[in-house]
Amino acid sequence: MSHTPDFLVVGAGIVGLTVARALAREHPDASVMVIDKEPALAEHASGRNSGVLHAGFYYTADSLKARFTRDGNRQLTAWCEARGVPVRRCGKLVVARDATEHAGLDELLARGKRNGVELVEITEAEAREIEPRVLTSERALWSPTTSSVDPSEVVRALAEEIRDAGVVVRTSTPYLGRAEGLRVRVPGGEIEPGYLINCAGLYADRVARDFGFSKHYAILPFKGLYLYGDDDQALRTNIYPVPDLGMPFLGVHFTVTVDGHVKIGPTALPAFWRENYGGLHRFSLVEMVQVLSAEARMFLTDATFRRLAREEIDKSFRTRLARRAAGLATGVEPSSYRRWGRPGIRAQLLDRRTGSLVMDFLVEGDDRSLHVLNAVSPAFTCALPFADHVVGRVAELCS
Repeated sequence: MSHTPDFLVVGAGIVGLTVARALAREHPDASVMVIDKEPALAEHASGRNSGVLHAGFYYTADSLKARFTRDGNRQLTAWCEARGVPVRRCGKLVVARDATEHAGLDELLARGKRNGVELVEITEAEAREIEPRVLTSERALWSPTTSSVDPSEVVRALAEEIRDAGVVVRTSTPYLGRAEGLRVRVPGGEIEPGYLINCAGLYADRVARDFGFSKHYAILPFKGLYLYGDDDQALRTNIYPVPDLGMPFLGVHFTVTVDGHVKIGPTALPAFWRENYGGLHRFSLVEMVQVLSAEARMFLTDATFRRLAREEIDKSFRTRLARRAAGLATGVEPSSYRRWGRPGIRAQLLDRRTGSLVMDFLVEGDDRSLHVLNAVSPAFTCALPFADHVVGRVAELCS
């Protein structure tokens, strides 16, 4: 097998598919191919995430996340509705457990204003009108543009759209390494693209190193799990706590799925290898040694990571996770939350020079290839504007 597409995208998650979509729109006469190692789409983070389309008020205004989340929420919501993909416009309440968290509400409100995101300060009584079971101290924030989708359905519809536009999507086609020049080895032959874009998620750093990039970075995997409630646990809206903005995750919260079910979580346990979904699935001793070594160094040197690790271990117990969520809504009993959902792995980039996690989007590239090294949450929400950004960077690098 030998192919010579103008553009080759490695990885068919939501980032890879939206990048291919943007390429096809920007270069209608060019050939675009996407390859993925799995036999089906949405097998990793793109099909296993929360399904929440975030509004964009958590992030500082100078970050790429702030702009892409705000614009992505609007664009992906409109795209889903135009394509007939179900969207549940359930909104989100951010609540305070006590008066000490009111300053956190103020900071989120200020960030929302700076980011151009609709976010409303409401009273405790108004919060209960939105969701009668909610618990908050005097005040809360209401995000009306937060919504829920089925992430696998979004990926399926995206793949259908880009195939209709002439993009070739090849599953069961793993990237096996770089050959001479820009040629890429795949089972049964090689692909020689005019330009390569690496959207390989958990393996983005490995692919990037084949092209001389990601010299100072490595993927550190974190495992996320949600715990599903019984049917009597229904809620009208998502409920989130005031987050600790010094931590990389948003804390235990309630999510309303597109079909009306309720789940709590997620966990963010350090995974032992890149695809450590359960049991010995795709176990790699080399990866485990690399990951545990990096995590051990962070545990010894980073107080924030130590606190994160301890909290996440506690959240891995079903009853303890439910008790944490009980501070956000009434009527939460551990016996009503018994079923774990499919685990997901978050591909979090580590800067090996500083020993710290990279918290914003990061790409590296030149006039032959570009590599999406960090596309962490809320990358699903951000996918459409982020893809335009990636294609714009390609144009700049090739000019």
